[in-house]
Amino acid sequence: MSNDLLAVNGVECSSIASGIKKNNSLDLSLISLIEGSKTAAVFTQNIFCAAPVLVAKNHLNSNIEALLINSGNANAGTGKKGLENAYKSCDMLAKELGIKSEQVLPFSTGVIGELLPIGSFESNVNSLVASLSDDGMSKVAKGILTTDLVEKSCSVAFEVDGKKITLSGIAKGSGMIRPDMATMLSFIVSDIGASKEELQNCLNVAVKQSFNRITVDGDTSTNDSCTLSVTNQSGILYSQCKDEFQKALNDLTKKLAHMIVKDGEGATKFVEVNVSGLQSSDDCLEVAYTVSHSPLVKTALFASDANWGRILAAVGRSKVEGITFENINIFLNNLQIIDSGEISGQYTEDAGSSEMKKSEIIIRIELGSSLNNESVWTTDLSYDYVKINAEYRS
Repeated sequence: MSNDLLAVNGVECSSIASGIKKNNSLDLSLISLIEGSKTAAVFTQNIFCAAPVLVAKNHLNSNIEALLINSGNANAGTGKKGLENAYKSCDMLAKELGIKSEQVLPFSTGVIGELLPIGSFESNVNSLVASLSDDGMSKVAKGILTTDLVEKSCSVAFEVDGKKITLSGIAKGSGMIRPDMATMLSFIVSDIGASKEELQNCLNVAVKQSFNRITVDGDTSTNDSCTLSVTNQSGILYSQCKDEFQKALNDLTKKLAHMIVKDGEGATKFVEVNVSGLQSSDDCLEVAYTVSHSPLVKTALFASDANWGRILAAVGRSKVEGITFENINIFLNNLQIIDSGEISGQYTEDAGSSEMKKSEIIIRIELGSSLNNESVWTTDLSYDYVKINAEYRS
């Protein structure tokens, strides 16, 4: 198990190569939860959501004991047959585990529009269950990847009354990343005790400030999902540590979200766009996303070209009222470019180029005196992004 991923009592995991992927790599994974566990989830807002998302939503009110995940095939855009296959996969696993089909949540990621090879499940579900271990989560972190270059996993722990609470999470995502569940999957487990309602509220808060604040290319997937499961094995209830648990979950999801951005397809830079001073947080976010999604801004970042006019133009076309030119201040890291709507006296082209060459950049945009302040995390746009996506199905 990876050094930074802690085992959680009541959780067993496995991942195997079932033949869904053509390169014989891990592609079928299982997270098994002890009886009595509780699970909350958030899903993509794309109206053409995938079959496994529809099934997971239908099953979520049950006492979930298994998360079944495949990579290499999204089972999206597959109509009635895709829905049938998603239910079949749950039936197969449930029979092997001795639980009800509705106690299984299915998840898929990969190519859209191809039927799920259900035979891969039928032939391998027994091996998947037989491979379960309490230190198998790191294998699942590898088994859920598609175009990702690196595995994404993280653990956070804290103590309450001398008892340790552990949260461990994994994620996948590299391209087709945009909020409304930024293509990504994430699975988080903890040994705390909590109700489904408490978990859902916690997850909603955490996702809002993490997975829903990242964007690589502005596309929202059909399959995005994030779950939070708790096993009640630590002897500590959520009601005993509400603030501490929320902070730990926020930290964990933000770390995983940043890992997704840093592994953005073809990305060479990790960029925070921070906007402040407008009358609402939504206005700040609108400006931040407009800048983050600008192909001209993103290609300038890739070229390390301090073409600040592209940033200014993106701010100006954002759909926000009340922006005035004389109130605009723009910074690259700590270097001020625009001061009250004019070029800053400290700015030089050489200084701007120096900041743009850094692998981590903060574009800070001040637009008024309000205390509202929001950040979005994004990447540059490189030649490799086009190459990776042009060759995705080849």
